[in-house]
Amino acid sequence: MDSTTTLPPQLQDQVRDVQLFTDAKAAYAHLLSLYEESVATLQSAFEAYTQGIIPDKATIDQATYPAIYFDARDIARGGDDTFLSYGMIVEPGVYGTTITDPALMKDYYLSQMERVMDNNNIPVIVGRSTVRIPVTYVVNASQTFSAVQNLQNLNKHFAIPDLYYIHDDIANDTHPHQKEGILPLSLFTAERVDYSLKRLHHYTGTKPKHFQRFIVLTNYQRYVAHFARYAQEQIEKGEGGYTALIGPGDTPFHTTGVESMRNMPAADLPQMPAYHLTRPDGNGITLINIGVGPTNAKNITDHLAVLRPHAWVMIGHCAGLRQKQILGDYVLANAYYRDDQILNEELPLSVPVPALAEIQKALMDSYCTITKHKGEDIKKHLLTGTVATSDDRNWELKAKLLFPQLRRSRAVALDLESGTIAANGFRFRVPYGTLLCVSDKPVHGELKMRSMANSFYEESVAQHLKIGLKALEKLRHEGHEKLHSRKLRGFHEVIFR
Repeated sequence: MDSTTTLPPQLQDQVRDVQLFTDAKAAYAHLLSLYEESVATLQSAFEAYTQGIIPDKATIDQATYPAIYFDARDIARGGDDTFLSYGMIVEPGVYGTTITDPALMKDYYLSQMERVMDNNNIPVIVGRSTVRIPVTYVVNASQTFSAVQNLQNLNKHFAIPDLYYIHDDIANDTHPHQKEGILPLSLFTAERVDYSLKRLHHYTGTKPKHFQRFIVLTNYQRYVAHFARYAQEQIEKGEGGYTALIGPGDTPFHTTGVESMRNMPAADLPQMPAYHLTRPDGNGITLINIGVGPTNAKNITDHLAVLRPHAWVMIGHCAGLRQKQILGDYVLANAYYRDDQILNEELPLSVPVPALAEIQKALMDSYCTITKHKGEDIKKHLLTGTVATSDDRNWELKAKLLFPQLRRSRAVALDLESGTIAANGFRFRVPYGTLLCVSDKPVHGELKMRSMANSFYEESVAQHLKIGLKALEKLRHEGHEKLHSRKLRGFHEVIFR
């Protein structure tokens, strides 16, 4: 391909080693090849650098992220007239994004390219961008960084992460919309993805390659043992297409037994341990104990979003706010009163966070299947309503101040994570849902005591988790494409999901 004559003006100085493809698999192969070449260059140069050999600048400057572009300048549509939630170009222009680690998300990139190419009858352009890959993202820090005597000089010879280019302007809809420039093709640039992949590994103790596309987030470690038991049963029975259970340290617990998971010393656990019930197609289930509080909830979902999961649901405990609720009752959130503060700038409180019908129905159907409740029994033990999310773990100490707000919101439960998780799902276009279990009723004088809590946990956790897992399996069985609705997307949206 002659880039001097066929590339659109926007790309003339932005891309090298360009090829145009009408086949997504061939485009992916070129994408992967370009990335692997850049990584090999950096790894070799860095290894030499640890031995005191200064790398050749011209060579290092060639180690850049690959990129995908679509030239849609000749596409003219009379507005958003399609029912497709993504993959359709509705505004003429040149779209592009940088890509990192194509092998990690092969199926995602293939499906996105195929959909854009088929829906719009245009080829894809693949080449090297001008954005250099930070060396810290592609070398083994534990083995090589210790050999470097003067790390502060690293940026003289290699690219290092630059926070100026690591942001969420596209996801937050705050990036400038310039028709004459390159329009964003995806929510995240390669730098942003690399940043989150490293953080995921750090916080969860597992490599990004193990993460599945259906995710359970919980706020209690007790759910882990039940998840392990469920996983082992599914693998032994050969049900669900599951093949392994991977935990912190990338340990395959299905071969060492779930007891090794239960007995893992707390000191060996990462901050937010993740456990992956894997399938070959990546559509298994990942469970993460995110701990307590909206800061953790935002932190983990900020990073999970770059993997483009099909759904995440919050399965945790809450304070019941209604007199008729009893310990062990469930709350299915159909609205969120956000008093968590942490996302107010990224997603102002004036922006509504709607419930998603597909996930609501899956959770409700699963609840009825697992509990065997019918008719009025459902209403006796499950409330649908507003869940309030606070940023104060000891919110009970300011109950007098909160009561008027909680009453006006008609909240039926309060926790410290659900509103944040739902808001970040809305913000990052990841389908979300919330099913909570009432563990105390402070407003009505039923405070959580240790002995009472332990008894409650033993009786409720297994059932609660099973409801959530069955709901995600139901969504997978019905087809994940149904989840990615237009409800999460606006106008001037990126083309990739």
